[in-house]
Amino acid sequence: MGQRIEILRRLIQAWQAKDIEKVLSFMSDDIVWHYAVAVMPPVRGKAAARKLLTRFQADMHRIEWRIFAYAEAGDRLFVEGVDDYLTPDGHRVATPYAGVLDFQGDLIVGWRDYVDLSVAAEQKAGQPLSRQVLDLLDRPVAP
Repeated sequence: MGQRIEILRRLIQAWQAKDIEKVLSFMSDDIVWHYAVAVMPPVRGKAAARKLLTRFQADMHRIEWRIFAYAEAGDRLFVEGVDDYLTPDGHRVATPYAGVLDFQGDLIVGWRDYVDLSVAAEQKAGQPLSRQVLDLLDRPVAP
């Protein structure tokens, strides 16, 4: 198992525990985070990342962020996973995504998530998870 995936797993544990400061401790001060590549402008720096995480935290409950597959190449980690959580009004949101994280030492300096935000928007509005999303969720988590 690679070193980068272990760092991401510790970050995921911190996020599931709703510990924003611990999550930020895995990021460089000048992180560039594209939460939704090609849809939203990137978040730049820890202060902006803290604002985004604080906003997310208010909307995400019973977080089950899972990684299905990953690969490491030098200072880069590629992941396929799902953000799976409940909204404050009880709607399940399960958004499959692919992500690329760039590291400098043990810190994340770049993060790009490739995700279809319209899937999350439909689910937040109360639409049931589609068959294709459900099929993607029924896979084992990466060891």
